[in-house]
Amino acid sequence: MMLKILLFLFGLEVFATAQLPDKIIYKGIEYDLFSNPLETYFERNPNRKPNLNIGGVIIESSALWRGYVATFEIKDSIIFVKDIQIQYSDSTDGNGRVIKWKSVLNEVFPEQQEIKADWVSGLLVLPFGKLINYVHMGYGSTYEDYILLEIDAGNLKLEKHFNYIEYGNFKERQFQSFKQTKEYKKIKRNLKNEGNSKKFIDSFLKSYVTDYTSKILIE
Repeated sequence: MMLKILLFLFGLEVFATAQLPDKIIYKGIEYDLFSNPLETYFERNPNRKPNLNIGGVIIESSALWRGYVATFEIKDSIIFVKDIQIQYSDSTDGNGRVIKWKSVLNEVFPEQQEIKADWVSGLLVLPFGKLINYVHMGYGSTYEDYILLEIDAGNLKLEKHFNYIEYGNFKERQFQSFKQTKEYKKIKRNLKNEGNSKKFIDSFLKSYVTDYTSKILIE
């Protein structure tokens, strides 16, 4: 999680475009996922990162800097990896290259039937409903409703539902609780040493507090 946030802070050009989200199937419904759980796995296992040269010409997209879209599913309160797809092109038509999708799940997790995402611990944000406010960066847009899932070592522990006003209030309260932790003080100190102002740091950490906190800190 930390690497993703540092990319936001020090590589903003990477997230200057709204990103294609990963997907998650929850209670039989597919949602967008405002986080990328595989990034933690790839940080620990860099040799497992998908080979983007598979299947023809690589499609470089500012809307997909991580290079893949993963699909997850929660079954019996356990989160599994269902698919990982990359974009490529091996043909053209009158409008240019024909963009296709290819599964690389077996490349990343060879000879595995059920892939429990036991490295996932944290809060997963599932937005849905009407788009309230579009933000052309990362996962900054606001939607009508949200599901928040607390995951521990791949196991679902808690589920919360919010409308967008309630979700904004939750993030404010979660941030105030986060400010009392040693982790907040450590992160703030490190970011101040990088030349960021207190106002910017707090504004940013409040916006992305679900990426920094692994549990729901308030009632």
